[in-house]
Amino acid sequence: MIARLSSVVLYRWMGYQKQVTETVPRKCIIALAPHTSNWDFIMGILYSRAEGLESRFLIKKDWFFWPMGPIMRRLGGIPVYRDKKSRTTDRIARQALDASSFRLCITPEGTRKANAQWKLGFYYIALKSKMPILLYGLDYESKKIVCTRTFHPTGDVEADMQEIKQYYRNFRGKHPRRFAL
Repeated sequence: MIARLSSVVLYRWMGYQKQVTETVPRKCIIALAPHTSNWDFIMGILYSRAEGLESRFLIKKDWFFWPMGPIMRRLGGIPVYRDKKSRTTDRIARQALDASSFRLCITPEGTRKANAQWKLGFYYIALKSKMPILLYGLDYESKKIVCTRTFHPTGDVEADMQEIKQYYRNFRGKHPRRFAL
């Protein structure tokens, strides 16, 4: 019922289309960009429920207040504590290696503001756990959710990040001025 309702809301009422050519493996990182609005979260939840795609996501700890904390956890949220060194990437990579199925959605920008210095946690989790990164774009202008590329990290962070950012160059977020490559 949730899948059907999410599908109706996203595709029929909101008018979005999906352009997804990549198969989602049992273990992967889903990089979602641009991230310029809180609506991106809602769109991601609608899409994942409509498509029956189970995935966890990282979100700053500030969202885990009562009563939102239990809701966020139920939706798959993992709190991120940015103010301290918590070795989050190591912990999550270990969880991924130990699990039979592990999907994690991350917005590489790490913020809804313009930020050309993307956070590298998604990259290092994928590298350490030997998982592919599915590049998902959310384009508000064309009303499309796109994934036409699976990326395998090589360990050359600078070259890989340049290639990943290049993939996202034509996507328009809800607030395009907040998206920086």
